[in-house]
Amino acid sequence: MRLRIILLLGLFLPLLSFGQSTDGDYLAVKTSTFIPLNQWKSNDFQSRLANALNANPAYRALIASKRLAVGIVDMHDPTHIAYATVNGDNMMYAASLPKIAILLAAEDALFKGELTETAEIDADLRMMIARSDNQAATRMIDRLGYDKIQNVLEDPKYRLYSEEQGGGLWVGKRYGSGGDRHPDPLKGLSHAATVNQVCRFYYMMYYGKLVSPSRSAEMMRIMKDPELHHKFVNTVDRVAPGATMFRKSGSWKNYHADSILVDDGGNRRYILVALAEDAQGEQIMRDLVRIAEQVMHIPASSSNTAP
Repeated sequence: MRLRIILLLGLFLPLLSFGQSTDGDYLAVKTSTFIPLNQWKSNDFQSRLANALNANPAYRALIASKRLAVGIVDMHDPTHIAYATVNGDNMMYAASLPKIAILLAAEDALFKGELTETAEIDADLRMMIARSDNQAATRMIDRLGYDKIQNVLEDPKYRLYSEEQGGGLWVGKRYGSGGDRHPDPLKGLSHAATVNQVCRFYYMMYYGKLVSPSRSAEMMRIMKDPELHHKFVNTVDRVAPGATMFRKSGSWKNYHADSILVDDGGNRRYILVALAEDAQGEQIMRDLVRIAEQVMHIPASSSNTAP
């Protein structure tokens, strides 16, 4: 088992412990003081992201018409995290990406004893995330109920859906035909997300702040090693082969969404989230990985060189 050791002496963000998750494959960082993601917003990082995106005329037009939203959290240095978004609070239809909200509600229900852990539930959660299986997602929705999912998303501990902040993650319909529809209060969307709230989801999960540290680690286990190698994953496979990925994407017609946490043990430890409404959305997602890494000043050949 590899151990990654980070020495942080005399810095304002003291780390209490270093360890690995229950599956032994990724770093779980625990801090004495959890700093909310919004406090890591950087004007310089924001300018770099906006300038990089707007340099492309097609992206500039999509951003202006609220049809492209992008967020990056650069976590390679845990004492100087950088966070920036474009159209971060603009809620869009996000297809299967909001299945992460079902995962969160399920882990909350398991933690509270409202669901019983079974092999069937574990298999459905993995299929729902890794393969984006709609039948597995629908079975989980039926087990949980819409009220449970909504209550978890609106919980003050998370505020992953907030009308005051432009909405956020929302699941209001089964993934398939049939069943009632419960649209979100702001835009009437059935499956929705904002870049800001998805970035926060990954950030809180990584730091063990979703439900409990052990349940956050379990969520990361389920999200690790995506089985669909398109969009973000297609490019990460090329620029950082062997990197560990935690991911959920979504597509429907011209709506394309992707979200990922990448960690290669070197300069790459980041969250990238994007929502697009465009026929070229698949290619846009692939290209955004390279743009994001340029914004983060990650060298093209950067990779983990640790033994």
